[in-house]
Amino acid sequence: MAEEEAYATRVVIYLHKLLQTPEVTEFVEKFHGFLQSIGVPPPYPDAERLAISVVTVIGTLIFYYVFFGNRHRYRRYNLQRKLEEAAKKVQELEEKLADMELMEDDEDRKPKKQVRIWMDGAFDMMHYGHMNAFRQAKSVGTYLVVGVNDDKSITECKGAPPVMCDEERIASVAGCKFVDAVEPHCPYIMNDEYLLKMIEKHNLDYIVHGDDPCIVDGKDVYESAQKMGKYRTIPRTEGVSTSDILGRMLLLNKSHHRHDTVTQLSSQVKGANLSQLQSRPSRFLTTNRMLRLFSVGNKEPAPHARVVYIDGAWDMFHPGHVDILKVAKAQGDYLIVGVHNDAVVNKHRGLNYPIMNLHERVLSVLGCRYVDDVLIDAPWEITKEMIASLRLSVVVHGSRRKGHDNDADMEVHYKAAIEAGIYREVPSPRLMDVTDIVARITENRERFEKKFIKKMEAEKEYYDDRYAKKDK
Repeated sequence: MAEEEAYATRVVIYLHKLLQTPEVTEFVEKFHGFLQSIGVPPPYPDAERLAISVVTVIGTLIFYYVFFGNRHRYRRYNLQRKLEEAAKKVQELEEKLADMELMEDDEDRKPKKQVRIWMDGAFDMMHYGHMNAFRQAKSVGTYLVVGVNDDKSITECKGAPPVMCDEERIASVAGCKFVDAVEPHCPYIMNDEYLLKMIEKHNLDYIVHGDDPCIVDGKDVYESAQKMGKYRTIPRTEGVSTSDILGRMLLLNKSHHRHDTVTQLSSQVKGANLSQLQSRPSRFLTTNRMLRLFSVGNKEPAPHARVVYIDGAWDMFHPGHVDILKVAKAQGDYLIVGVHNDAVVNKHRGLNYPIMNLHERVLSVLGCRYVDDVLIDAPWEITKEMIASLRLSVVVHGSRRKGHDNDADMEVHYKAAIEAGIYREVPSPRLMDVTDIVARITENRERFEKKFIKKMEAEKEYYDDRYAKKDK
């Protein structure tokens, strides 16, 4: 006890001496001057009282931080958690609204019977523009039957065969989630007899086509349907066409020693120049609404669902993609498809790939009937965190051709999935790649160049006329 008192006495003496030092005295005098300058009347606190005040304030702050700081942190944590829950609910509501966009709000307004729609076409090198046409056509009714023109009639009417054969085009159309049934080998021009046969066979209510005219040899292809009062039109999906994609592939194959051919092409297209042809930016504007419309029907995986993941470029979405996605979906209950961005695809594929940009490729994948969700701008490396976040049970990779993929890249790509024991390589049902499609164009490039020039002129006139009228 005596030692404690002696220690306390020494501390008090030390503090007293400290408060009498010139530095403290000078500080106190400056503080008094400050109080006087702001109009505070004397008496002013001496050094000891000032020290007591400072210690009291510091002690109060420490006490507040210790006893009340954790409470505020806890409140902030709760608020943050509630904010995250609210954001999730908003997202769920947005998804429900998207699902309802194609449904009638009033039960009484729903059709009394199934309304069956017919749409036909070549659907060569099928893309998201075709898929959007299917979506719009189906919205006219409830059930969509798509007729796919056969190679022979296309060749007779257009003067050249399509890039994709009958079986490939049929497979692409059948893989679209907006299509309920496919009628193969449909003639390019349907006569009255064939049209009546299809109406009876499929119990059709309406024949649907885009609002752009379809004239062959001076005759409207859908004249018979119009006479029967069963013809309906849907708006064209602007910014994309088979000829536009054809142009991208033609320019993709232009090397420096064929620069003269590119120049020749640009000079033959009225109002176009070399830079316009080489860039050929997509005119298609991807909106949030379009993405939501293509996502209608997509649900979250069930709590114990076996989630499958497969990724890739999905460039020039073709029947090979449809087949491998069908195989991937069969590995589980729910299929998530990763779509790499343009820079990643170009890094691994080179040249001017991808032909289709990220948003265009995402829409094509979303339109496939085997896909439950899409990971946009998917990372090249599948990480442990990604596996946990998406609750992946299986990571699928299609069997590749020799030399198609770099082994070192693939090792990095699937390392975490292999270590987790969820990697699975499956046989690719169809050995088809975007390079095969480009090769077909290259083999017949003179014919396709002429077609591209003709179509580009027509499209330029279409857009000039359409937007010139709006500007007036």
